[in-house]
Amino acid sequence: MRAVLEARQKAAAVRVEELEAELEQLRAALAAAEEVLRHRVIGLEQYLEALAEEDAPTVAVVLQKKPVGPRRAVPHRVDAAGVEVLSVDYQALMAAALEAGGDGLGARRAAVVLGWDSASASRVEGARARLKRLVERGWLVEEKPGRFMLPAPEQDAAGAGRPGGGS
Repeated sequence: MRAVLEARQKAAAVRVEELEAELEQLRAALAAAEEVLRHRVIGLEQYLEALAEEDAPTVAVVLQKKPVGPRRAVPHRVDAAGVEVLSVDYQALMAAALEAGGDGLGARRAAVVLGWDSASASRVEGARARLKRLVERGWLVEEKPGRFMLPAPEQDAAGAGRPGGGS
């Protein structure tokens, strides 16, 4: 009988050692997962700070994402009755420029408005090209380099935002 009890005790001791080893492995895995989570939280915070620097509320970014409309040429502003003649993407850019006000809309923020990855240089340049196209056609002005805004009312009447009010 004593031998049976000693065998059970040894078996229990072995099981305890196995579980302690497994517990150590789980603690190590938990520590690694917590570290990954910490990095992800920091990354998200940095991303949100970058958006805040561009005066971009995160909720508005999600709400402004619209499907890409058919590709159309951007008409000159003097030839158009209103923003409705622009494609959905260009309308979104015009709305974002209106929201930006006197600070102007930057290309990185424009990429976000279009639903593109603002960390991708090619996407930011694509957004900048669209903003430049709106400037060329009189819809926006670029008073400061890289900052696109709606033309002032007096510019609007005197030449649709074209430099020098040309025809």
